[in-house]
Amino acid sequence: MNRTHTCGELRIEDVGKKVKLAGWVSKRRNLGAICFMDLRDRYGLTQITFTEDWAEKIKDIRNEYVIEVSGTVAKKDVPNPKLATGEIEVIVEEFKLLSSAKTTPLIIADETDALEETRLKYRYLDLRRRPLQANLLIRDKICTIFRNHLHNLNFAEVETPILSKSTPEGARDYLVPSRLYHGKFYALPQSPQIYKQLLMIGGMDRYFQIARCFRDEDLRADRQPEFTQIDIEMSFADEEDIFAVVEGCMRDILKNIKGLELGKFERLKYVDAMEYYGSDKPDLRFDMKLQNINELFKDSEFTIFKNVLANKGVIKALVLKGQAKKLSRKDIDKLQEFVKIYQAKALAYLKYEDGLFSGSLAKAINDNEKDGLVKRLQLENDDIIFIIADDKPIVDAALGALRVKLGHDFNLIDDSQYHFVWITEFPMYEYSKEEGRYVACHHPFTAPKDEDVDKMLSDKGNCYSRAYDLVLNGYELLSGSVRIHNQDMQAKVFEALGLSKEEAKAKFGFFLEAFEYGVPPHCGVGIGLERLTMILCGTDNIKDVVAFPKTASAMCLMAEAPNTVDDLQLKELGIGVKNA
Repeated sequence: MNRTHTCGELRIEDVGKKVKLAGWVSKRRNLGAICFMDLRDRYGLTQITFTEDWAEKIKDIRNEYVIEVSGTVAKKDVPNPKLATGEIEVIVEEFKLLSSAKTTPLIIADETDALEETRLKYRYLDLRRRPLQANLLIRDKICTIFRNHLHNLNFAEVETPILSKSTPEGARDYLVPSRLYHGKFYALPQSPQIYKQLLMIGGMDRYFQIARCFRDEDLRADRQPEFTQIDIEMSFADEEDIFAVVEGCMRDILKNIKGLELGKFERLKYVDAMEYYGSDKPDLRFDMKLQNINELFKDSEFTIFKNVLANKGVIKALVLKGQAKKLSRKDIDKLQEFVKIYQAKALAYLKYEDGLFSGSLAKAINDNEKDGLVKRLQLENDDIIFIIADDKPIVDAALGALRVKLGHDFNLIDDSQYHFVWITEFPMYEYSKEEGRYVACHHPFTAPKDEDVDKMLSDKGNCYSRAYDLVLNGYELLSGSVRIHNQDMQAKVFEALGLSKEEAKAKFGFFLEAFEYGVPPHCGVGIGLERLTMILCGTDNIKDVVAFPKTASAMCLMAEAPNTVDDLQLKELGIGVKNA
């Protein structure tokens, strides 16, 4: 069987040609003696027409049957301008049934009313829908552009192991028991981090990989337990070199997929991102900054503000321009509940209308403080101010999330924009209340800023690194850093993380040994392929850009995984299952 054309290929200039097509029956329409069918494949739809001579042979053909037809291309009497093939039809001369089909449990169409659970259970049917196929083709195109761009820059594609060693300082590993070495386990890689650095030590100079990664962590709309990372590492390079490579890739992708020429990529230090946007992945498609108003209330008699400032907390404001009249008390109550998700105790507000203030703080602050707000926040008629006073991490997180919510709720975001921003100089460490110690904010192979080396042991809370993220429209698109290439510096970082020499050797021994044989300065990034694809496809659900995704509880409904295995397999692995 050889198709001469796909179902999306024929045009008016093909009229009169003898062709052979194959695909799924998408729709059937009987008009007396004539029967029309839409034949569908990955490339599109073509109308095929059966004359009355075929009536008996095709009477049982239904939607999703797979058929093959040969015939002559003809001009349609009534064109369909919505279809690329809408000016032609194929008059059938030969017909073959290739496969029959039961009635499908979901509608195979651009729009379907099927529940997500049904779509995931019958994913192979869901994949026949044009939007999902289009998403996967965009994903494929992104990979092709990356490969071509990086090969042109002398990067070599190298695969790294899937079965590796479990290492700390990250999410939980997926473990694979060894049949040959009972009681010992491989780990699936959370990223190729150690291996790509070893490739630099091995002299590969410029490496990339479209790598499968695995993390056993709680899921959400933009996260899956297995995901794909476009991994890049380069030697004898620093931040500026890796920024230039990544920006070149992104320009290429946006030009080829969206037809857009990107402007200059913005840069923002981590401390400024948190100060002004309350997030290390700010959406900069709209202008609404968090503003510190501590100074306005340093002499305040309002008890809550006095106590917060006395305890070295902060008071920050967010101004929503020209929307005061649109927000009812009920709307504001909903926003109150929203910020509580981020541990904020309360959300104060002030409406500024006709030169007067109203709202929850109107009677709690004096006239001088009100005048100060007007000047400091450049208030205009019908503005509304939202204020949170609390510990800085809570204020930043709550107001930052509120900023994004208001941006969406009041249509302040232009969805046609693609705004990239580099977030730089992340903290070297972050304090973990669960572990009661400082842990690596990025990973333990990240280099500190040169001027902060002396703070690594003595002032961990104010020690910053040479780590960076690239953010696109409020999503963290990639994470990376300049790596440590000095043995003494690496030992110092482990010491700061509370790892003894013995523990470091047990966890990273083979990697640390490699440091004894000459390490080039190197840096790199890991780019989230699914997140990039998700943004470019205009969806906020990562499952829409993964061929066979898992649920929020890490289940594959289609393959029924994870599942039990028989006792013989467990015995070979030296494993017993303990019931919870």
